[in-house]
Amino acid sequence: MSMNRRQAIAATAALFAAARATAPRGAFAQGSTVPEVKKAVLGYIALTDAAPLIIAKEKGLFAKHGMPDVEVSKQASWGATRDNLVLGGGAGGIDGAHILTPMPYLMHTGRVTQNSQPVPMAILARLNTQGQGLSVANKHKATGVTIDASGLKRAMTPESKVAMTFRGGTHDLWIRYWLAAAGIDPDKDLQTIVVPPPQMVANLKVGTMDAFCVGEPWPDQTVNQKIGFTAAVTGELWKDHPEKSLGMRADWVNANPKAAEALTAAVIEAQRWCDAEANKPEMCSIIGKRAWFNVPVTDILDRSLGNIDYGDGRKVEKSPLLMKFWRDHASYPFRSHEQWFLTEDIRWGVLPESTDTKKLIGEVNREDIWRAAAARAGVPAGEMPNGTSRGRETFFDGKVFDPENPAAYLASLSIKKTAAA
Repeated sequence: MSMNRRQAIAATAALFAAARATAPRGAFAQGSTVPEVKKAVLGYIALTDAAPLIIAKEKGLFAKHGMPDVEVSKQASWGATRDNLVLGGGAGGIDGAHILTPMPYLMHTGRVTQNSQPVPMAILARLNTQGQGLSVANKHKATGVTIDASGLKRAMTPESKVAMTFRGGTHDLWIRYWLAAAGIDPDKDLQTIVVPPPQMVANLKVGTMDAFCVGEPWPDQTVNQKIGFTAAVTGELWKDHPEKSLGMRADWVNANPKAAEALTAAVIEAQRWCDAEANKPEMCSIIGKRAWFNVPVTDILDRSLGNIDYGDGRKVEKSPLLMKFWRDHASYPFRSHEQWFLTEDIRWGVLPESTDTKKLIGEVNREDIWRAAAARAGVPAGEMPNGTSRGRETFFDGKVFDPENPAAYLASLSIKKTAAA
């Protein structure tokens, strides 16, 4: 073989090696990154943390990643989201959703599905951290309740009602943690009820409940309409806490792994766009449209910028406790965070104490897809976390959650309601 030919072969091999090193998931053939399908149906609830899905659609990012026919479909409640995920996109339901992080686990185990039938699920990304509110009716202003809920202890009766959005979901866990930290047992001292997010303000207005926990823009709208106040934003309870996720049916992900990666890459790009302060006014203008939330931009923008009017005389500007979509690894589905959610659902009897949480997380959490998608979206290596755990987490009441020892955390909690099966 001539030297020139050997050199040409070596050069070609080097090119293939370089392509393998830089292309997503090590693939080097162009066709290997093409999504298997061009369509998926994704559900969302009218909450600011659904913005990455809406922006990915509005800005053509799904199309950019080879999925021009993605639909982003409004859901009436988290129960409707669950039911449509059970149906699946092929049967008139949805393939995935903007979803409360514990819900895919509760569906995967059959804890919240009809006849306890498991629906295998996958979490591909976290959509945001922080950005939820603990709202209280104006009639309780005199209690002086803030992140310290002890003032409510004197005001609550067994007939008092506090609302959350889905049993075992994030809002349920935030309001329960907040109350329990003040010595209020949410299962004995009052009633917890389920209300869909967009109906929270109307229900508080007519006096059917005393307090609620939900995501923005509804807490700020409560203040703007002068029917309640924000006792605390949930970042005060746990700074940079995880919140919603991008969840998909596992059968859809398994049948369409490249499409799952493409979807996630589009959402990641949207998250990075949403987190830029310069883009917040446009983001809020888009999601506030009639087609999406049908909510005034003034109810969305301030808290998106970290400007919080609590409605009780307290005002904060440029708070670090604003909703984050990307910064500080907000998009990464840390397994340690899902360990906390599962531990809290065990605490409150939603999951049995016998739950093998590590096995469950291994089945549902698809951080591998997130990492491949982030590379596909051009995320610099420096913006990706090094591991699957964010380590020990400290809450406002001094409690510490060590993901390596969730049993110790559970034992440290005085108010709980566990179930054996």
